[in-house]
Amino acid sequence: MQLVGKRSGSPDPKRHLWVLGLVAPASALLPSQLVLHTKLTVFWWIGPIIVLIVIPVLDWVVGEDGTNPRDEDYELLSNDRFYRWCTYAFLPVQLVGLIIAAYMWAGDDLSIPNKLGLAATLGFVSGIGINAAHELGHRVESLERWLSKIALAQSAYGHFFVEHNKGHHARVATPEDPASARMGESLWEFLPRSVIGGFRSAIHLEGERLRRKGHRWFSVHNHILQAWSMTAVLFAGLLGIFGWRILPYLLLQAVIGAALLETVNYVEHYGLLRRRRPNGNWARCSPRDSWNSDRLVTNIFLFHLQRHSDHHANPGRRYQTLRTSEEAPQLPAGYATMILLALFPPLWRYIMDPRLLQHYAGDVSQANIQPRKRERILAEYEYRTAA
Repeated sequence: MQLVGKRSGSPDPKRHLWVLGLVAPASALLPSQLVLHTKLTVFWWIGPIIVLIVIPVLDWVVGEDGTNPRDEDYELLSNDRFYRWCTYAFLPVQLVGLIIAAYMWAGDDLSIPNKLGLAATLGFVSGIGINAAHELGHRVESLERWLSKIALAQSAYGHFFVEHNKGHHARVATPEDPASARMGESLWEFLPRSVIGGFRSAIHLEGERLRRKGHRWFSVHNHILQAWSMTAVLFAGLLGIFGWRILPYLLLQAVIGAALLETVNYVEHYGLLRRRRPNGNWARCSPRDSWNSDRLVTNIFLFHLQRHSDHHANPGRRYQTLRTSEEAPQLPAGYATMILLALFPPLWRYIMDPRLLQHYAGDVSQANIQPRKRERILAEYEYRTAA
């Protein structure tokens, strides 16, 4: 009998590494034991430490992946259920971590700073949980789509299920997409635009779908209400068991999770603009319309999310079959490092604007530019070219 993960001759050299994707939700289980054995309270912040320090360092040390699945192995990899169980397993670990954290928030053993550190750790788990929901939500199987909504419950970001699949993928790398950052737009300008715009878009898209199906908004068929109901049940259950003292930390971790997701959105499409067809419509999304990174460690940690160019060009592909593309513009580092850079707009523009310009062969007018800065940016780069 073949054991899961032990099959010889696998076409995927990273097969045994995908279980490391569970390090993210497991980080919520670690703080109490790390603090107990080391007496270092900094470990209540283990989530941000792993994502913002450990992962960038490992990305730099390990480097790029450089391998792609072969065409002839596509069906075999797609149908291998081992990869599905790696994402399924994320959910129970995530839930157990949240319950343990709620127990600690409710008690008097931790100081407020330590409770905030634990909330930050849970927030990073929550944000990465949205990535697990992202992978599951793209599938056609009913089970995986329901699991996607469950994974979104902790972050209270259930409308993402609708907006990402029906909104973002249709409008990506165009001025109409709230989740596609524009050249000259800082992260701090982008966040409210993406959060508010994504919410409004999800409500509109789901309303249109329900009308086409002959259903009312307040219906059991409403995907957004289904996802929000799961958040309501989860939060109400935790509050009922542990009391109202946990509410500020429960909300804080949800906000951090959503902010982490939106920061990754900022990185993924900054300044990129799809081509126009002769009839004025946007061309089909291609690998050149998403920033790509093939840093091995972050790709394992995020189930190949950094092979984002192939994901948008072929959204039906499961994470294990995604490929890195030479056509795609390349980030100078992995997502974890790019998140840090995005926090400092002048540094971000110093590093990313030249790469964006290089991607468009020096023609900055091809980029998706922040409207209120368009004239200034065009004039700035026209001057540089002339000089």
